Amino acid sequence: MNVTAFHDVVLVGGGGAGLRAAIAIAETNPRLSIAVVSKVYPMRSHTVSAEGGSAGVVRPDDSLDEHAYDTISGGDWLCDQDAVEAFVKEAPEELLRLEHWGCPWSREPDGRIAVRAFGGMRKMRTWFAADKTGFHMLHTLFQTSLKYTRVVRYDEWFAASLLVDDGRVQGVVALELMSGKIEAITAKAVILCTGGCGRVFPFTTNANIKNGDGMALAYRAGAPLKDMEFVQYHPTGLPFTGILITEACRSEGGYLLNKDGYRYLQDYGLGKPEAKPVLRSMELGPRDRLSQAFVKEHEKGRTIETPYGPVVHLDLRHLGEQLINTKLPFVRELCLKYQNIDPVTELIPVRPVAHYMMGGVHTDIHGATPLLGLYAAGEAACVSINGANRLGSNSLPELLVFGARAGRAAAAYASSAAEPRSAVLAQAEDERRRMQRDLLHKIDGRERLAPLRDELHQSMEQSAGIYRSGNSLAQAAVKLRELQDRFRHVALQDHSRTFNTELMAALELSFMLDVGEAIVESALRREESRGAHQRTDFPARDDQRFLAHSLVYRNADGSCRVEYRPVTITRWPPGERVYGR
Repeated sequence: MNVTAFHDVVLVGGGGAGLRAAIAIAETNPRLSIAVVSKVYPMRSHTVSAEGGSAGVVRPDDSLDEHAYDTISGGDWLCDQDAVEAFVKEAPEELLRLEHWGCPWSREPDGRIAVRAFGGMRKMRTWFAADKTGFHMLHTLFQTSLKYTRVVRYDEWFAASLLVDDGRVQGVVALELMSGKIEAITAKAVILCTGGCGRVFPFTTNANIKNGDGMALAYRAGAPLKDMEFVQYHPTGLPFTGILITEACRSEGGYLLNKDGYRYLQDYGLGKPEAKPVLRSMELGPRDRLSQAFVKEHEKGRTIETPYGPVVHLDLRHLGEQLINTKLPFVRELCLKYQNIDPVTELIPVRPVAHYMMGGVHTDIHGATPLLGLYAAGEAACVSINGANRLGSNSLPELLVFGARAGRAAAAYASSAAEPRSAVLAQAEDERRRMQRDLLHKIDGRERLAPLRDELHQSMEQSAGIYRSGNSLAQAAVKLRELQDRFRHVALQDHSRTFNTELMAALELSFMLDVGEAIVESALRREESRGAHQRTDFPARDDQRFLAHSLVYRNADGSCRVEYRPVTITRWPPGERVYGR
């Protein structure tokens, strides 16, 4: 099999984490050749859709310890505290570096960086660029990456598998979407920066590209996935599309109202309407608590029924047109375009929607996985700084901090690692034949992609949503094994090579089935309620048994096993999560 190219480091994913890692590699060792393999043009990566902001200590009344404590308590004490301490220290440094590269952070009238309150944080520390923060961050990273001539982009290439030989990762097999070519791209090190896997659920804020590709690539190659049971629902998504209505709306003073116009969050231990300042507002509780409160309101019959499910209302009318146009212009645009309502004068219908994976590929504090030569960063990875529930505005600095760390670690490794072995080319040829035989040219299959995907969605929503139970998770585990078996009999209707989107959808569905299985199996074994993982049959947090990270491994026969490792505690022993007091 021909090798398309050899590089020192291959990055899979061209979003914020991937581009930050590429820049870090180029800065660490300018002689290294760097490839960015992305199934979409980098500026279409999902980082572009992040709205609200990026957390980093910048005000004199704030401190690194306070940011760390908010993160750890918000994560229900499942965060590795050494990683959190490194994260909060380096986050403002990364945000300031982005400023020097041209990111247009919003400013106060006196010229200082503007910050806003965000859910679960006791101080105002979220930097923002109106409500298009991810858009501006990704532009800045992309434009900065262009000055490094050693960074080569493979736009619209789909990474189908990792090349592993002699116990180390040595590149990827990738499909060029334009031509249909299946090629080997060899390297001394690979960094996975493919984002999350929200598309395993039917109703999500995530773009269609977020199918858990990188998680499944690592899982199949032998690296464990960590804390996959923790799936964050964002409390405010538009009811039909799932498009995110940013937490910044509530940061600026928006209210959540039930069908009676009542600010219902005061009934769930999240504060009172008169709470001041705004960051003590009940609407700025952590996302897991707000999503759980919505379910309770629905059970009490106090939500509003719509053709797209129950909703509550987000009220921004009292904020005024000037503030909305200045600080929330994108929110107004989304509401006008997708709901035909104007938040200046009308209520916004919202409901919880699958948003973010706290879990991902298990890495150390430098982004290294247990598999030699393989690294991961961003939402695809689990360091873990997010524990059982991520605080809003921590994800954007996470991809900067740990994208840079993974890039520097991969650069150091690749600078002295051996060249890829010729044996990986035989693996690549086997993968090419498998894709052609089992997918592209298979004509006798009896299954189609859409029904399998719909059944996956239904099973995940019913079993692994905001509330779970042992019975529903056990049923989902059986269902997912059935879907894995049925996928082997899938036949594609499109046998062409150029931009064969059905082939890419098949590869993505195979990844989603693996990731869905990891979520369900991990959730089934965690017999407690913690953060975003709420078991109705085990409603209490159990630190004695489950103050530990889950690690799910894929066995040789395709089944999986779950093991545990202790959480790293440095200075903050587990305590009660308290908000609104």
